[in-house]
Amino acid sequence: MKTISTPNAPKPAGHYSQAVVYGGVVYVAGMLGIDPQNPDADPGGAGAQTRRALANVQAVLEAAGSDLGHAVRMTVFVSGHELWGEVNAAYAEVMGDHRPARAIVPVQSFREPFLVEIVATAALGG
Repeated sequence: MKTISTPNAPKPAGHYSQAVVYGGVVYVAGMLGIDPQNPDADPGGAGAQTRRALANVQAVLEAAGSDLGHAVRMTVFVSGHELWGEVNAAYAEVMGDHRPARAIVPVQSFREPFLVEIVATAALGG
């Protein structure tokens, strides 16, 4: 088992790794729409946060030797059903034709001002 850490994604805010690689699979921790170079910046709306969270997932996957094109499953946590259209549009924009299995989980809220968190599982390779 190997833990992954990259300065190109937000530092963990607790006792966890950005990702763990085991058995040819990368398990990425939940990523918020935080800019790792400017973590105090306003993350924007749900679409901007989705794009940034996916960029953070991509950075962690690259550090592990993979990429979004090798994602096999995503879980998207969204703090409000009314945000889903904006989140799904941004997600589709970033992911293009690649369609990993996906679950959407509505949540009460995150710490302010975050609206979206994305967890990913990907195969190694890239």
